[in-house]
Amino acid sequence: MVEGSMTQGAGQGPAMRTETLRDFRVPVTEPVPYGVPGALPEEAPVYGEYPAYYGEGAPVPPQPSVPPQPSAPPQPPMGDPAADGPAPVDGDEFDEGYTPTHRDLPIIGRGGPGDTVQVQYVPQEAPAAGPGPLYVVGDVHGYLDELVHELQAQGLIDADRRWSAGNARLWFLGDFTDRGPDGIGVIDLVMRLSAEAAAAGGYCKALMGNHELLLIGAKRFGDTPVASGAGTATFQAAWLLNGGQRTDMERLEDVHLQWMQRLDAAVLEDGHLLLHSDTTAYLDYGDSVEDVNDTIHELLNRNDADITWDLFRKFTKRFAFRDEETGPQAVRELLDTYGGGRVVHGHSPIPYLLGEVGTEDGDETRGPEAVNGPHVYAEGLAIAMDGGVTMAGKLLVVQLPLND
Repeated sequence: MVEGSMTQGAGQGPAMRTETLRDFRVPVTEPVPYGVPGALPEEAPVYGEYPAYYGEGAPVPPQPSVPPQPSAPPQPPMGDPAADGPAPVDGDEFDEGYTPTHRDLPIIGRGGPGDTVQVQYVPQEAPAAGPGPLYVVGDVHGYLDELVHELQAQGLIDADRRWSAGNARLWFLGDFTDRGPDGIGVIDLVMRLSAEAAAAGGYCKALMGNHELLLIGAKRFGDTPVASGAGTATFQAAWLLNGGQRTDMERLEDVHLQWMQRLDAAVLEDGHLLLHSDTTAYLDYGDSVEDVNDTIHELLNRNDADITWDLFRKFTKRFAFRDEETGPQAVRELLDTYGGGRVVHGHSPIPYLLGEVGTEDGDETRGPEAVNGPHVYAEGLAIAMDGGVTMAGKLLVVQLPLND
């Protein structure tokens, strides 16, 4: 149950930045356990050619809310990103469902989370009759300040971060944590806004992303080995390699885990099929939106590491709609099965869908900063909502329907 008063960003120290060469790498050898909270191993395990703990050549600063941690080893020089091979053209051209991009999403240097804010909920005026306008939010990845700014710009929250949109409807498309400085602060805000919006006659809801599955697995199963097409893997190692923040794990509570585990994977809203991932893997879990959500909830309730890993693996797939020939058909397959006229998704950053980041010749004249809105593609059947906030891009909050 979400309390009416909640502290945002309490106890948050400097974020531990993680930078990976490829998206969702899987360790090829069994990793050294990493206790959370607890000391880092004296020597970081190496997965493939790259160390598990990435920095900027300097020790990780101690977190003020927990005992000091041993320093991570210096970062070796990064190699040529292009040497790791080109990005896949289709959504299924990778080993066991993993989708390496041409270059992983870099983490930009931003300030820490905002000051601690005590928010007292104040009931609003009676809502207007009927449903309000529909908004969607792309991947947040711990960037709380950017999220607050965009929600305020759309009039959804006020200067005190309280719900101010009456009977408006707001859907988050998943991926609240990892890579950015305050994932738990993001979750706390969304949970509180859900209660405030409901009291005002609207709603604020969220879908489950692959990073929610990753964080659930890291907390539940830690360094328990799981079956992987790339060899022995663990949730803990995958979480660290893909932007896991130690401060998020230390502040993660049962209420956060329960909330994430109960999130739906898909929803049909005003003719829009809302999903996190641009993949057809949802078809593996049912022939209706209700069946998909029920099946995924039942699988997570089994509390089985291998089952949870398989869910994470499948919803890490991407780019199923990008190919000009096969992409529209993939979207139609989802729409024919679940209904709706368009798919709206996050997960794959728009700069990668456009092929405008990480070119081999180094030409990045249209980088993430050029993204100023959603990307409509696949013959107008798909809308991408991940503006690449982890790449100095834009965190997107958009009202639907969207005109081309």
